[in-house]
Amino acid sequence: MGLHLIPPDAPPSAQPKTSASLAVKPAGGAQPPARHRRFLPSYRFWFALPAVAMMLFFFGLPFVANAVLSFTKWTGFSNTIKFYGFSNFVNLAKLGILGHATLVTVLFAVTTMAGQNVVALLLSKALQETNRTNSIFRSIYFIPVLISPLAAGYIWGAILSAHGPINAAISWFSPGFTYNWLGHTPWALLFVGLIDAWKWSGLVTLVYIAGLNSINKSVIEASILDGTTAWQRFRRIEMPLLAPSFTFNIVITLVGSFNALDVIFATTKGGPGNATSVLNAAVFAQYGEGLFSSSSALSFMIALLVIIVAIPLLTVLRKREMAA
Repeated sequence: MGLHLIPPDAPPSAQPKTSASLAVKPAGGAQPPARHRRFLPSYRFWFALPAVAMMLFFFGLPFVANAVLSFTKWTGFSNTIKFYGFSNFVNLAKLGILGHATLVTVLFAVTTMAGQNVVALLLSKALQETNRTNSIFRSIYFIPVLISPLAAGYIWGAILSAHGPINAAISWFSPGFTYNWLGHTPWALLFVGLIDAWKWSGLVTLVYIAGLNSINKSVIEASILDGTTAWQRFRRIEMPLLAPSFTFNIVITLVGSFNALDVIFATTKGGPGNATSVLNAAVFAQYGEGLFSSSSALSFMIALLVIIVAIPLLTVLRKREMAA
C-alpha cells in the first residue's frame, strides 16, 4: 500500500475517513434531538398516570384519612373531633377487643390460606390436562367464585345449622342427631375458614393449572425417561417451578383473608361469643355503637397487619423463586 500525503489546506472531503466517521448510522435517518430523546423513556409514566391517580384517590386518600381519625376522639355523641393520641388503641387493648380480634383474624387467615392452597393444588393436578371433561369440571369448581360471599355464607349457614341437611343425613344412622356446627367455640372458626376457602379455591386452582402447564414439557419427559415416579416429579420438578404461582396465591389468599367479613357476618355474626370476631367484625360493631374513632383504629390495625405480614412474606417467597 502506498503512502498518500494530503496537504493541510485540502478540503474536508479529501481528509482520510476514520473509524468514527465510518460508524453505521441507525436506519430511519437522523436521530431525534436530545431534548426529545430525554422525553421518550417517560411516556410510560403518562400511560400509568390515570391508574396512579385512581389508586391515590380511592385508596391512598381514605387510608390517610382513616389513619388520622384513628388518633382522634370522634363519636356519634359529640359534634367535635379532638386529638386523642394512642388512647383508642389503649382502650381497645384494655377491653380485650384489639388483641382478641387480631388473634382471631390471624387464625382465620391462616386457616383460609392453607385450605385454599391445599385444595387448589390437588384440584390443579387432577384437572391439569386440557380436555372436554376437565373443562367442565374447571367450570363447576369456579362457580363458587361467582357467587356473592354473603350468599355463600347464608347457604352454608343453612347447611350447617342444627336442622340442616347434614344433620338430616346423619340422622339416618343416628336418629335424633342434632348438632349446631357453627355454634361451638372450638369448631366455629375452623368451619367459617373452610367455607371461605371453598368460596375462593376455584380461582386459586386456575392459577396453579396455568403454572403447571407453563412448565417445559421436555423437562417432564426427560424425568420420565430417567424413571422417576409421579410423586418424585411433582416434588422435585413441579413444586420448585411453581414458585411464582405459590408466591401469588399465598400472598393474595392471606391478605384477602385479613379483610374477610361477608362470610362471617352471614354465618356466625362473630359468634358464638367472640369466637369468630375478626377485626372487620369488631370494626362493624364499634361503628354500630357510634364509636367512630375506635372503629377507625381497628381498621387501621388491619392495614398495619397486612403491611407487617405481606411485605416480609413476599420478600421471602420472591427469594425462594430466585433460588428455584
